Amino acid sequence: MNALVPLPVLLPLCATGLSLAVGTRLKQIQRLVSVAVLTAVLGLSLTLMIVADTRGPLSVNLGDFAPPLGITLVADRLSGLMLTVSSAITLCVLVYSLGQGMADRDEETPVAVFHPAYLILVAGVSCTFLAGDLVNLYVGFEIMLVASFVLLTLGGTGPRIRAGSTYVIISLFSSMLFLTAIAMTYAATGTANFAQLAGRLAALPLGVQTLIQAMLLTVFAIKAAVFPLAAWLPDSYPTAPAPVTAVFAGLLTKVGVYSMLRTETLLFPGNRLGDLLMAAALASMVVGILGAVAQTDLKRLLSFTLISHIGYMVFGIGLATRDAYGGAIVYVAHHITVQTTLFLVAGLIERRGGTNELTRIGGLAKASPLLAVLFFVPAMNLAGIPPLSGFIGKLGLMRAGVADGSVWAWLLVTGSAVTSLFTLYVMAKVWNLAFWRAAPPGQAAAGAVLESDSEEDDDIDEGPDHIPGSGDEPVRPRHEPAGLAVAATLHGHAVTTTTKLPLPMTAATAAAVVLGLAFTVFAGPLTSYTDRAAAELLARTPYTEAVLGR
Repeated sequence: MNALVPLPVLLPLCATGLSLAVGTRLKQIQRLVSVAVLTAVLGLSLTLMIVADTRGPLSVNLGDFAPPLGITLVADRLSGLMLTVSSAITLCVLVYSLGQGMADRDEETPVAVFHPAYLILVAGVSCTFLAGDLVNLYVGFEIMLVASFVLLTLGGTGPRIRAGSTYVIISLFSSMLFLTAIAMTYAATGTANFAQLAGRLAALPLGVQTLIQAMLLTVFAIKAAVFPLAAWLPDSYPTAPAPVTAVFAGLLTKVGVYSMLRTETLLFPGNRLGDLLMAAALASMVVGILGAVAQTDLKRLLSFTLISHIGYMVFGIGLATRDAYGGAIVYVAHHITVQTTLFLVAGLIERRGGTNELTRIGGLAKASPLLAVLFFVPAMNLAGIPPLSGFIGKLGLMRAGVADGSVWAWLLVTGSAVTSLFTLYVMAKVWNLAFWRAAPPGQAAAGAVLESDSEEDDDIDEGPDHIPGSGDEPVRPRHEPAGLAVAATLHGHAVTTTTKLPLPMTAATAAAVVLGLAFTVFAGPLTSYTDRAAAELLARTPYTEAVLGR
């Protein structure tokens, strides 16, 4: 079974070469390769999760080079669950993107590049979840960065280039800080392998340990968009195409949370910086949800709720108890699914109504009842309405906070409850504006072209107060035949709205909704699994023995 561990990384990388070779000449084969590979990765991830749960962590040293020289990949309960959830979500998003590309009749070169870049992104995410050392974790981050920049800037429109540049600058800064931390760790211990570091870091002076821990936490907090290191996210994500934004919101920030979970339990037990983490968690909850309350653009609103709900996960990491870790793992799995689903729904709303600006759309509950259901279920799940999985994760975290009994824990329990109420308010605002009220007089009709190509956009004076990518771009109707649909295409060129949502996009979104509901239906097995995963994280011994063989 150990031989299966590298495959979630290797399969997407090998498929990338095949996808590039096929290109636009055989588009159907390119799509088939992507879907087949991600389906295989999902099956492999599920197998690894089951085996890791029944037999213990799986470990493989690539090239049969032992640590610290070799590359070590490890699949335990935590990484198995993260791989399975992320594989299911990336498959849903891929099907969604196929539906969007076919509906928009994308024949341009950027769309041919989408599949290789997407497969590389999946490989980077899998590499991060399976990494058994700091260097390989860094490599996983860089693989994701390269693919992310391509996906963010698809089509080369002005707002996308600006957003992508911001994202890359922040990511490069965190990468340099990460490399510095790795160099310091290797200089102090002679290894970057997690299992070996678990024994060697404790022998270092306390000041050196704390410095390395603080540097790593800063890197991972940037990746996870933890306040005050989250200012880049609301300006980077909303400009990208809907499937790109969805997979970024669902997965890329959780990679940072996963890295925090892994290093805080395996490398730095004892919770020395727990109070700092809980302070950051509370600030993320409050600032993020207040930012969401102030938004009228749906994608920016969801971006701020993303920052806010990252605070719940950091809350569990800061408490550092078995119940808290278990609740945090449940919430990570839940949030990957629900946040991705909401961004996919935002893409459908944009396709149906022509914009994500809530002040310019309405009446969607009557016009598209299915779209209303697809929004309502994950929205209530995000708000934590019983008995949905969002409620289960929040309840577990709040119970852990009450059991801890410290001042910070009680502040986080209170903050969690208030944030949930504000999240419900925000989701109700979206429902009332976009779905429940009558359509406003200025709402675009089906067949109206709402986005021109990048060259035309650059010649239009938006005014001194215009904020690029903020969602306040003016409607530019032109006379075009109806039938193509959506303002935010993969290649960023002029398109039209439509009353009929493409079946693949709707089916992929519905599948993501069902996956979120599955966490509720199977809440008992899920919470039992995450409790065992939390116990394994705290024990540390199963992980180190699987890698070092003793």
